[in-house]
Amino acid sequence: MIKKVFLSLLATVFVVTLAGFIYVEKTLPVLPEETDGIIDNVLEHPLPELIVGQQGYVRSGEAAIWYEVIDTEKTPVGTVMLMMGISNDALGWPRHFLGSLREAGYRIIRYDYRGTGLSDWMINWDRAHPYNLNHLTADALAIIDALKIDKVHVLGISLGGMVAQQMAINHPNRVASLVSMMSSCDILDPELPPISMDVVKQFIFAQIRYGLISTEKNIIKLHLTSRAILRGEADYSLDTHPLAQSVLYNIRNRNGYNPKVSEQHNAAVMTSGSRAAPLAKLQMPTLIIHGEADPLIPIAHGAKCADIIPNSVFVRIPEMGHDLPSTFNESITNTLSRFWTLQSSAFNG
Repeated sequence: MIKKVFLSLLATVFVVTLAGFIYVEKTLPVLPEETDGIIDNVLEHPLPELIVGQQGYVRSGEAAIWYEVIDTEKTPVGTVMLMMGISNDALGWPRHFLGSLREAGYRIIRYDYRGTGLSDWMINWDRAHPYNLNHLTADALAIIDALKIDKVHVLGISLGGMVAQQMAINHPNRVASLVSMMSSCDILDPELPPISMDVVKQFIFAQIRYGLISTEKNIIKLHLTSRAILRGEADYSLDTHPLAQSVLYNIRNRNGYNPKVSEQHNAAVMTSGSRAAPLAKLQMPTLIIHGEADPLIPIAHGAKCADIIPNSVFVRIPEMGHDLPSTFNESITNTLSRFWTLQSSAFNG
């Protein structure tokens, strides 16, 4: 009798697990048919060198922060400090985007947030006493202090946009201009549509589908699926090959990916509160860019940032999601170059 009950229970667990797996599989975006072949090709061939600039570390409070300075081959017209989205390290910046900025004459600083990449992973992090946006801003300031750079253009995406905003608030004399992309001045603003819980749920499903068995191929597929989720209903191709190379480079040549950093970065945002009031006092040139098809942070958040920040420029990009795909690279980098050229008198770095 006990054996029959055990077998029945085991069968039930199997059926429920299988049904859950099928549901997860059907809920997630379908990757293109050629994805497996592209990943296999990347796994089988030598990786390109993705760190091409001057590397260094700085100490910021209790954290060691890794950074890279990528020089332009032209006479520099300015220095741009890049701040990535939640859970992402410096390699999250697409090579096509970096290449276009260098070609336009800009020196680039990119760095690993605390909790990511080669920066300290904050293993003693405590939810009761989390780090916040001020800490992430202090990390960025420590880098430009170490490099003895007076002012930089700060450019942030998503979480990075919030860090860039906080940098402009805390240290306006060190910010030549602010560029906030697909971001928000208050993610909990009750007057605006909230962050999409459907997208958050898909991220969880992607982690279940590809994260439980952490092979190199599965980790690459997890990142590709995440990009497909952030593309939303927009219709453009994923940059599969370079993204697969970047993920594999991180796994093999750096520290890989911290499974706990998403919680840390989320806490940093939630405990920092609204930036609306201090943003309304900013005086530096500001550019707000947001994709109209952003499935994660509704474009109304970008529009409100533009309304709040004096004399800011708001650029809407039709058919773009929460991403920096090569499809829109020329449009975005041309917009940035025009903006910085017009504001060049504000740059002293």
